[in-house]
Amino acid sequence: MTTSNQADLIGKPFDPAGLIAYQSGAVVSRTIVFQKSGTITLFAFDTGEGLSEHTAPFDAVVQVLEGEVEITISGVRSHLLQGQMIIMPANQPHALKALIKFKMMLTMIHT
Repeated sequence: MTTSNQADLIGKPFDPAGLIAYQSGAVVSRTIVFQKSGTITLFAFDTGEGLSEHTAPFDAVVQVLEGEVEITISGVRSHLLQGQMIIMPANQPHALKALIKFKMMLTMIHT
């Protein structure tokens, strides 16, 4: 399955952070790849915004594109900066909070 905008990106260089914009007091998301085998979704979080603790049935990789975030996985907090990545294992509780405005790319691996 292809998102309507994915075809515009295929085979062309792009800056993922430039594909999504911040909105005041909000979390914005944009899926750029949606396949049976996994997804790639861009997120932009305003300062203080986040995702409450939850689990996912698949491994996921977060890459910070801009800003700073605190990510908690199974009770362990990590402070990530631009350019850093973290792997969130399947079925482990995790949450995140934007310490300042931040953008991330989330790659979810479906098994």
